[in-house]
Amino acid sequence: MALEANERPNQPIAKFESMLKTDDVYFFDAEDFEDIIHHYLNHGKIALAKKAIKISLKQHPDSIELKLLNVEVLVFENNLDAAEQLLDKLQLVDGTNEEIYIQRANIYSKKDNHEAAVTLLQKALGLADKSYDIHSLLGMEYLFMDDFKLAKESFMKCVSFDEQDYSSLYNVIYCFEFLEDFEGAIVYLNDYLDRNPYCEVAWHQLGKQYFSKRMFQEALTAFDFAIISDDSFIGAYFEKGKVLEKLGKYDEAIESYETTIKIEDPTSHAYLRIGKCYERLCNDEMAKYYYYQTVHEDPLLDKGWLAITDFYFNNGNYEKALYYINKALNIDGENPTYWKKGAKINAALENFDQADFSFKQSVDLGNYELDTWLSWASVAKENRDFASGLHILAQGQEFYPESADILYKTAGFHLLANDKINARIRLIDALKKDSEKLQLFSEEFPEFYKTEWTQNIISNNKKASR
Repeated sequence: MALEANERPNQPIAKFESMLKTDDVYFFDAEDFEDIIHHYLNHGKIALAKKAIKISLKQHPDSIELKLLNVEVLVFENNLDAAEQLLDKLQLVDGTNEEIYIQRANIYSKKDNHEAAVTLLQKALGLADKSYDIHSLLGMEYLFMDDFKLAKESFMKCVSFDEQDYSSLYNVIYCFEFLEDFEGAIVYLNDYLDRNPYCEVAWHQLGKQYFSKRMFQEALTAFDFAIISDDSFIGAYFEKGKVLEKLGKYDEAIESYETTIKIEDPTSHAYLRIGKCYERLCNDEMAKYYYYQTVHEDPLLDKGWLAITDFYFNNGNYEKALYYINKALNIDGENPTYWKKGAKINAALENFDQADFSFKQSVDLGNYELDTWLSWASVAKENRDFASGLHILAQGQEFYPESADILYKTAGFHLLANDKINARIRLIDALKKDSEKLQLFSEEFPEFYKTEWTQNIISNNKKASR
């Protein structure tokens, strides 16, 4: 039974939801249905959007706009074949509707055919009266294609249409950063701020660009303006704290981080930065307190556990450092950084077998840093396992073929293994790579450096390089 107009709810959404609770049938204009469906789609209520589409098409079976909303839902749910079939029918009825091309572009994008999606969006652009949304979609397609220059241009057009479109503004700066054009980002943001002097988002982004260029005073000024524009902007206080740390103003940095905690619930990252500041102020008790707060707030934050571990390691308390790195490993045994840190602690405690095992775990989990290979080889040296040390260094050389550090160390290991032929080859290679790093060899293998055999090689290399 349809109700009279004066018996119906006034707002379309309230009216629609009231209808769903009863057996009554309300009539809606097609535009009202569009508003209702957009509302549900924007709020992620897909089931309600589908109900509204089904009812709307019964009341307005010829509405192309409602059918296009049905296509949008089909694409969202990956029913791409059904969506394409419906678009084929709609295109026969209205071949100049830009939304048809937009939805076809979405389908191609879902299929990872981003070039085709761009072609269709450009076609839509030629048909549309309002191109703002299309430029945004084009920007995303260019990002998928790693074409950051064209993506930047598309998002710039979005910002020129709506200077309050902060999502597009962020994307513009992201493109500048990826292109490593920090100067360009600074010029763009300053130009934007000339028109929008109280935009905290732009000031915040400008501060980050200055920070990346180590222009700390300029960054500090930018973050201050962001805070003036919005005194509850947590991100600006946090970034300001990082700048103050770089300037050595640790007390002021602590104040800035503490402000973030007062404005909103505390975060592990704020606690961690405060702890770092207190450690640099040599206030060990407060540093420990905040490091413990860090891991209490977020037990999975690896930087928190590493901060506690480093604190004890740097103070020579290797037993406690080992205790905390083992706690971290119990939480996340797949973290290569934890294993590497554990290896270094075990080496300091002269637990060389455990250090060897920990370095192996770290490498197996993907840590291939140069000092990992060098430190692991040093552990093999302590174990008098020269064959393993040479194998470790050979693996490291695959990742760092130009490293003189590895070559000098390899030469020393060959001498330890009493293999002077290969030692000579590696030492000559190392001297050719970087003769100034010879002191690495002299410091680690003084018993070989001082021999006549080694000095002759060094002397001959000097003569050859003249």
